[in-house]
Amino acid sequence: MQSIISKGKSVKEAVEMGLKLMKVNESDVNIEILQQETKGVMGIGRKTAIVKLFRQERFDSYTKSDHSDDDLYATMDKLIEASSLDQDQVPFVHHELHEDKQLKTNQLEELEGKAWVKNGKIFVKESATQFPLVKISENVQLIKNNQIVTNKKTVVSEADLLEIKWEEEQKKETNWQVTIDELKLKVMLEVEPGYRLTREIRDVEPNQQIELVADEYYEAINTLTYEDVINKMKELRVTYGFNQNEILKALEAKENNTYEIATGKQAKPGIDGWVELNIDVDPQNGLFEDESGKVDFREIKTIPTVDQGAIIATIHSPTPGQPGITVMNEPLPAKRTHPIIMKAEKGAMVVKDKVVATESGRPFVEKRGQLCKVSVIPKLVHQGNVNLSSGNIRFNGDVEIRGEVEENMVVEAGGDIVAFKSINHSNLITSKSIVTYGSVISSELSAGKNNMLIVEIGHLLGIIHAQVEKMIMLIKQLMVAPAFKSTDFSRTGLQPLINILLEKKFNGFRQYVRSYVKVTNKGKNYLEDECWLHVSASLSRIFLALSNQVISLEMIVKLSEKMKELHEFSKTPVEPEAFITISNTLNSSLYSSGNIIIIGKGSVNTKIHAGGLLKISGIVRGGELYGRLGVDINEVGSNSGTKTFIAVPSDQKIKMNKAMEGTVIKIGHITYVFQQTKYHVDAHLDSEGRMIFN
Repeated sequence: MQSIISKGKSVKEAVEMGLKLMKVNESDVNIEILQQETKGVMGIGRKTAIVKLFRQERFDSYTKSDHSDDDLYATMDKLIEASSLDQDQVPFVHHELHEDKQLKTNQLEELEGKAWVKNGKIFVKESATQFPLVKISENVQLIKNNQIVTNKKTVVSEADLLEIKWEEEQKKETNWQVTIDELKLKVMLEVEPGYRLTREIRDVEPNQQIELVADEYYEAINTLTYEDVINKMKELRVTYGFNQNEILKALEAKENNTYEIATGKQAKPGIDGWVELNIDVDPQNGLFEDESGKVDFREIKTIPTVDQGAIIATIHSPTPGQPGITVMNEPLPAKRTHPIIMKAEKGAMVVKDKVVATESGRPFVEKRGQLCKVSVIPKLVHQGNVNLSSGNIRFNGDVEIRGEVEENMVVEAGGDIVAFKSINHSNLITSKSIVTYGSVISSELSAGKNNMLIVEIGHLLGIIHAQVEKMIMLIKQLMVAPAFKSTDFSRTGLQPLINILLEKKFNGFRQYVRSYVKVTNKGKNYLEDECWLHVSASLSRIFLALSNQVISLEMIVKLSEKMKELHEFSKTPVEPEAFITISNTLNSSLYSSGNIIIIGKGSVNTKIHAGGLLKISGIVRGGELYGRLGVDINEVGSNSGTKTFIAVPSDQKIKMNKAMEGTVIKIGHITYVFQQTKYHVDAHLDSEGRMIFN
């Protein structure tokens, strides 16, 4: 070592440290003082001593007589510049500051009060008035005097022993998994490539404030092999439908992705049996506005009719589907197809694959799922008013009333009801549709009540069926217990056990059964299928009555199967759906399983329940309105403050061109009261259940 730069708290200490490092005596070197120590005031402005030590042998040939002082110092500088010592071989004392060998006094002064980073190491040069500030970023640690700096910023000095630490490399292996869908038609390979993350400490130029930053270099690594995939598929017994291109893509993936690496052959669905109508059976669906917005009450489409022997419909048999193949090379059966269950009622009969009219009248076709009912309905035309002279009208077909329906009269039809004049304090009831051209005043109109009844009792039956299924499961568990086998239930039946279960486990069950029995008995005239009543009788006998009849588990299981069948049937929509279309209404009650449309002045203090859409072109003043498939009204409310309440389910909308102060709307369980008049209201619930107005 020919020369060294050394530091210390004093010149003496710096010289001693330099001699020690060079392993020489003081007589063997020349010493140049680059900076004298300064104590400062209370530690501020303190400077350390800096000295240069040179071996004397380098300067033996140079004497004062031969060279001037300037030449001597110039030669010394050249020797320092020519030194082959590495930076690491010239450490500064205490904090291992590796100064540049060309560093001169003026350069040292430029670095005062600054810190810098080079090749992963931190250097500090303090000044009398400034200590450098270091900010520490993520993934970097600063070790200060053998202690990890926990703060994000710290002040450093030359006396500190400083070291930067960081995680130079981080690796993550490739993650992957193979899954098969429920139908065994798709094999999915999900790949999450691994990576190699390398970090390098960024060089920082000298400054009073610096930041220690680790630059990150990310490289995606996919270690998944073709053998890995094939072995996994063998393990899962996948032998059919390999997608080689997708497998190769997965092996080259550099980003997270999912690949369909095997595909089975999906079964082709068949076609259920269906009914082809040979004639038009749809009547005019209510009143309609012309281009100017007026309703022409004279334009009525004639209800279609058929003569005896006419073919109403053709029955088509189901077409079976084609089986598929799973990825395990197993056959995948096609979904079962179902034939049409045709019920030819009054006025019609089935001849081979045809439905033929046996009477003249209006053809009526009602379809719910695969159940189809066909009948030919006669038509009754009543020319005058319906009053005490004519008596109430009850007719199992279409009814057309040319006059008024006067007070306290009843019109009950099996088909459609068409009334040309006003209806006053009367009841119109049908399982089909109602169209009126006059005002409806203080009257009750009910259309499609049987359909709504089936929906109501079907919902109740669904709740009861779920409870009965749990009861069956508990009974089966108890029957295998030794304590049960020692009882005499096989002779006396399960009635005592059922009573215990109802008291201990199913407290509210009997109340649901009573509700079902009550509703079915009340609406039995509207239930064409007697199965609803048979289930009602069985529920009463098993769960409500106190009888000596022996109740077996088999009886309960059969009852549960029938309840499930009826519950599923109740959820199937009926075609065509009933509807009510009128001009205007006052102090009345309207009830329809389908749409309710009011074309004309509107509605005043009327209770309206629509199983479909409720649309009112005029004004609504007071009353309670409900639309299962939404509400669309022109104007709602009144200056007198009459309360108007409008409700829809949580997934539907309420639209109003004008909503006056005091109007109350309810969507699902959320209610809103209008405090002032608003226009063009479109209200609905967002995904978080909050009411939104567009």
